[in-house]
Amino acid sequence: MSGSSFGKIFRITTWGESHGPGIGVVIDGCPAGLALKAEDIQGFLDRRKPGQSKYTTKRNESDSVEILSGVFEGKTSGTPISLLVRNQDQRSKDYGSIAEVFRPGHADYPFTQKYGVRDYRGGGRSSGRETIGRVAGGAVASLLLKELGITVMAYTKAIGPHSVAPEDYRFGEIRENALYMPNNKTAEQAGVYISSLMASGDSCGGVIECIADGLPAGLGEPVFDKLDALLAQAVFSIGAVKGVEIGDGFAASLSSGSSNNDPFFSENGSISKKTNHSGGTLGGLSDGSRLILRAAVKPTPSISQPQHTVNKNGDNTEITISGRRDTVIVPRAVVVVESMTAITLADFLLQNMASSVDNIRKVYPGR
Repeated sequence: MSGSSFGKIFRITTWGESHGPGIGVVIDGCPAGLALKAEDIQGFLDRRKPGQSKYTTKRNESDSVEILSGVFEGKTSGTPISLLVRNQDQRSKDYGSIAEVFRPGHADYPFTQKYGVRDYRGGGRSSGRETIGRVAGGAVASLLLKELGITVMAYTKAIGPHSVAPEDYRFGEIRENALYMPNNKTAEQAGVYISSLMASGDSCGGVIECIADGLPAGLGEPVFDKLDALLAQAVFSIGAVKGVEIGDGFAASLSSGSSNNDPFFSENGSISKKTNHSGGTLGGLSDGSRLILRAAVKPTPSISQPQHTVNKNGDNTEITISGRRDTVIVPRAVVVVESMTAITLADFLLQNMASSVDNIRKVYPGR
């Protein structure tokens, strides 16, 4: 299986299955000298782990991280960083009923067609549990960004029809509710909506918004490796994501050039934009303003209502999924979107160091 790595210089490779011994990541290209301890990573993993609220799966995992390599005396050594999270609460028997059938909304059918075999225990490599490696990698990337004065923050903008308008954002409330929404009142309304779906054995999706502040202008490449293109790839690689937009996104198609363009102005020798419809990118490069992206997350495909499907022999049948599951994936996916954004930005920052002779001279001044 190829495609388990992402990034060019700051590069992550995730490994492991949902019901295997453990899940992990190898991080290549992290510079030496970055202060790093397990607690820095654990804080990110705790935002992703199951059992945080009544809306999420009751799988009982501590998701405790172990640093196996790449750190010496509390700082990165410049060698590959290997991180491990052991699986502790697998209930493989819960998946016995789906071993012979394809679950609607899951990767079961195309995975079997491609490889001829699949690990039906929780989805195996296609499980959302794979994102543990991404989050651990994102924690390290975020520490690197912090050294450069760059911050990345994601939150739940919408759950089903309940959305927080920008003028109602209260970022201080994000950690005060189980849905990671920047408005406790909207979160309460969304909670009632989720509970009604739980009662009927259904599920829902939502929108995650992510912002990055402190970015310099010029990150990215102008052709295939555009900043927005690589961000889209990074976020689209998250299993439940079905749409990604930067800035105004699809709303820009309804605008006019005079409205959509962001006017520049200069103040005290610093160039800025009066508006930010572009979401912080122009021509595939960062423009120095706030980066804004959104990810549309589909409803959890595992629902307890009867669904029509087929078995591996092609016979029509019906399936009702039991066991532990999330009614809504969005809250636990917030930190995953944040992490993939941070990894992409860290990689571009390292690539950008060699973008001009002047930059190289700063590192290797002539004698």
